[in-house]
Amino acid sequence: MILKSDAGDDSALLWRKSSHSTNDGPDCVEVAIASRAVHVRDSKNAEGPRFAVAGHAWAEFVSYAAWR
Repeated sequence: MILKSDAGDDSALLWRKSSHSTNDGPDCVEVAIASRAVHVRDSKNAEGPRFAVAGHAWAEFVSYAAWR
């Protein structure tokens, strides 16, 4: 589910880079937690496409990914 941002112009979001991301590799993911959603973007293209999911959906995804 993609949600409309609740952070206005996104400048209020505090982005955190994944500990599995590297500065020179292809896998660079950042997330920002807002009151109603978790926002996800490519850290190499911070102004590019991004998406947001409900917090419970993100928690289920992380749980699933960690189990794999």
